[in-house]
Order: sequence, then structure tokens, then C-alpha cells
Amino acid sequence: MPIDKQQMAIFLLLFVLSIITVEFYAYQALKTATKKDWSRRLYWAITILVYAIFLAQLVLFILGAKYRGMIGMSFAAFITLSIAKWLIILVLFAEDIVRFTVAIGRKFGWFSRSEQYLPSRKKFISQIALGLTGLPFASVLYGVFKGRYDFRVITHTLTFDDLPQAFDGFQITHISDLHMGTFENKEKVNYAIDLIQKQQSDVVLFTGDLVNNESTEVVPWQDILSKLSAPDGVFSVLGNHDYSDYKRWETPEDKQADFENLLRLQNAMGFRLLRNESVLIDRGAERIAIVGVENWGDRFVKKGDLDLANKQVAVNDFKILMSHDPSHWEQIVKDHPVKHHLTLSGHTHGMQFGIEIPGWIKWSPIQARYKYWAGVYSENNRYINVNRGLGCLGFPGRIGIWPEITVIRLKKGVNVSQL
Repeated sequence: MPIDKQQMAIFLLLFVLSIITVEFYAYQALKTATKKDWSRRLYWAITILVYAIFLAQLVLFILGAKYRGMIGMSFAAFITLSIAKWLIILVLFAEDIVRFTVAIGRKFGWFSRSEQYLPSRKKFISQIALGLTGLPFASVLYGVFKGRYDFRVITHTLTFDDLPQAFDGFQITHISDLHMGTFENKEKVNYAIDLIQKQQSDVVLFTGDLVNNESTEVVPWQDILSKLSAPDGVFSVLGNHDYSDYKRWETPEDKQADFENLLRLQNAMGFRLLRNESVLIDRGAERIAIVGVENWGDRFVKKGDLDLANKQVAVNDFKILMSHDPSHWEQIVKDHPVKHHLTLSGHTHGMQFGIEIPGWIKWSPIQARYKYWAGVYSENNRYINVNRGLGCLGFPGRIGIWPEITVIRLKKGVNVSQL
């Protein structure tokens, strides 16, 4: 994908300035909390080592190196260190606000000048801030070594008044964003595939991003992924990472050959890839349509053609649409003149970071970018399920947003959510 050099320069400048600011503030906290020289040497040794390894791996990756575990781990270390230092800044900034408020209060006589705001409190607050840095380290370690493999089965029952009677109870397993290039543990991946198979759904639908950069990432996992099966088939669509756009190729022909190899691999594994086309699933005289479009994203590849995909189905058919990016549903599908009863998407990963307590809170920074980012949403008498993804990208872990296998059961009846 083309890179705007001016935007990249601005980004790098802001990035460097933010690092300088963070380091200045964090080091001041360390100096206030302790006077021991060894602690300061250790601080700089760790900081320089993490930055150096991260930048080296980033440069290698930009120059075309394959994604390796070292790249992911260096990114995780960088993120952990950054979060820890931002925690320090937030704590000290809050304490500075208190100090400023007290100073203003004394100036205007709101507080007695005899009251002392002890300088030692600054040291105490700095020690608290440094102590809090253990939280992101613990969270990231859990996310990398445990959370990324904490596969969750999430079930939904969705009711439609126009669902064909023969499909009452029809069950879908929805998976997305495998990103096989970032997996390393075959035992864990095999467990995930077995867990999908245990759901015994009528159909398995995969909504794209099989790889990170190139088709060869699938090869070590081909036998495991070939175990996916369902009575009515395994269907897939392409995500933005499946077009071989995220690697520098020597020639356009090499890029096209890699893309075609990805298509062949999907076919060899038993995935029926839908590229702006539909298939019909029959139950006697009744049927439903599985509609699959290529990626449609407002910032990524835009090859999805909903009208072309619908040419093979009747207007009144019950339709399940597979479209990788939920932006498609937001901008086109939910208000499209042809009703698509249920749309299945992925793409967001829930940013692999957030807080979810059912019935209480559902938050991730990704919601600043995507309105529909995880779970089931309903508008205009239509549903979308945004799968949180099974794999990882970039950061090789998950914190609070766990890898997801969605099971959706269709029921015929009155949709009470629309009354």
C-alpha cells in the first residue's frame, strides 16, 4: 500500500517527541523515588535495550523480513514499557494538579499557610507510580503467554420472523482473522480447531484474514485447518491481509502468484471461497443464501461488490452476508435496499485489548475508530456479528479481549428487539 512520506515524517516526529516527553517524566519519577545509582543504570539499560531491539526488528520488517516471533515479542516489550511509563506520567500529573490547586488555594487564602504540603509526598507519589508499573508488565505477560490462547466460545440466538421454517434451529460457527503467520504453538491451534468442530454447527463461516503478509504462512498449518468441516460446508471470504499487499514484492507477477497460491491453499483445505458470489443451502423446498463479498473497507482494499454477489439469489431469500470489515455494514449493508438479515464480520480484533464484563462494561480503544467492533448489533431489523478474531496481529497477545469462536443459532419467531 502506498505510504505518504510527509505524513510518515510527521508521525515519526510526533513519535520521537512523545518518547522524549515520556522518558523525561518517567526518569524524574525514578530520581525522586530513589537515589541509588544502580537503579538508574538498570532503568537506562532496559530502556535502551527494548528500544534498540524494537527499532531493529521494525526496520527489518519494513524492509521485507517475514513476521517472526522476535518481531512480536519486541513489539510486546515496547508496548509494555510504554504503558508502564504512561502510568507513571498519569500518576505524577494528577499529583501535580493537586500541588497546583493547593498552591493557588494558599495564595487566595483558601488553605491555611500553616498547613504543610510535605515535599516527601512527591517521593511517596513517585514510589506509588513506579509500583503501579508492575500492572502492565503482569497483564502483558499474561496476554502473550496465556491470553492469546484463551479461546472463548460465545453463543447467540437470533430470532427472525421471515426465517424459513426448515431452518429454525440452523446453527452457524463464525470464525475470523486467523492470521496464521503469528501462531507458533501447534498444540494450541489444534485445540482451537477441535473446539470449533465440537460445536457441531451446520456450517462454518470464516470472514477473512487468513494470513498477515503472504500465502506461505498457511503451509505449516494446512493439515490442521483441513480438519474444519460441517454438513453444509466451510465457506470463506477474503480480508484486507489476504491480497498480498503487506509485503514488498520484486515484481507485480510475484505478488499475483502469491495471491493465487492463497486461493489454491484455501481450496485445498476445503474452504469454499466466495468472491462476490453466493451459494444456496436447501432444506426441501426452502432455502437460505450465503452471500460472500471480497474485502470492502473505507481505508483498505475495496473490492467487495454486493450487487454482483446478489445476482445469484432472489430478493426475498433469507441472506447471511460474509463481509470482512464491519465498515461495510455501517456504510452500505444496513441501509441497502436488498435486505441482508445477518452480516458476519471481523477485522477489528477488538484491538486485542479492552475490558469486557457482560452486563456491566464493554470498552476498547478500537471503538474510537469502529462503531461496530465486537459482538452482535441490530439496526433496521438487521443484525451484524463482529467476531473478535481467533489470531493476533502486531502485538502477540490479548488482554481483556479474548480469541473468539462465535456460535449463532437462528430461530423463527417474533424479533422482540424490533417491537
